[in-house]
Amino acid sequence: MRKKVGIVGAGNVGATLALFVANSGLADVVLFDIVEGMPQGKALDILQNTAVMGVKASVTGTNSLDDLAGSDIVVITAGLARKPGMKREDLLMANADIVGGIVRRLAPQCPEAYYIVVTNPMDAMSHVTLAMSGSPRQRVLGMGGVLDSGRFKTFISMELGVSPRDVETLVLGGHGDYMVPLVRFTTVKGIPLTKWLSKDKIDALVKRTRDGGAEIVSLLKTGSAYYAPAQSTFEMVRSIILDEKRLLPCSVYLDGEYGVKGVFNGVPVVVGSKGVEKIVELELTEVERRAFEISTEEVFKMIKILKEAGKV
Repeated sequence: MRKKVGIVGAGNVGATLALFVANSGLADVVLFDIVEGMPQGKALDILQNTAVMGVKASVTGTNSLDDLAGSDIVVITAGLARKPGMKREDLLMANADIVGGIVRRLAPQCPEAYYIVVTNPMDAMSHVTLAMSGSPRQRVLGMGGVLDSGRFKTFISMELGVSPRDVETLVLGGHGDYMVPLVRFTTVKGIPLTKWLSKDKIDALVKRTRDGGAEIVSLLKTGSAYYAPAQSTFEMVRSIILDEKRLLPCSVYLDGEYGVKGVFNGVPVVVGSKGVEKIVELELTEVERRAFEISTEEVFKMIKILKEAGKV
């Protein structure tokens, strides 16, 4: 029986992800949005694209969450983007209401679903999804580390003039400002990055990676990145559907791993048909551990705000 991927939010990230999933032929897609006509129009366009590609897939657009019933994987991209003058706490509360409401509706209709959360602030929204779905922690993953790793690979390959296929890297921590790149584990065809570049140059690449999303926003003027976020999410979807058991940096609920309990944060995990199949614990240096603790503390602050407001 074919897998079904339900995508909540037909904006740029959601629609591009729908295109990638449909073109892969791995699953049927249901694309949901509250804007009438938009998910239907994008789904029809994608469906016609699959005909050109010669791929057989079902792609449906809808304004009813009921059509996502029975989804094997639910990807949540819906939510507000931070606007000028909007406080971070306001964004947190608004998106917690959106994501929480969606998951409460879907949970009874998708009892076996795996959830991949893209909506920001992603670590906190993953926590909301876990709380509202009642799912085991292995079934809820946040996307961020795959994207940050991809950005880091891009800048390293550009700097060295090598293929990004030969670059391996790993990041811990939250998405963006609080990412913790593990330079010790970053190699180019097995050769440590420190053999290629000076510390100052590596630090500059790390900073550019942290600011990767903001750099794109400043260039676009209106809007934000979506091709790379959608592809990063697709890597997670594919690893679950095909049971690839990829080692990917994802935001997952920690229950003692890395000395952290009761919060989502980015760590390397094996992703397969059972979702989070293994959390890989690395021995961190004192500097890396402190950076990871700072990242975790930021997520704890957001969860505290949500708990005090009765959102989780």
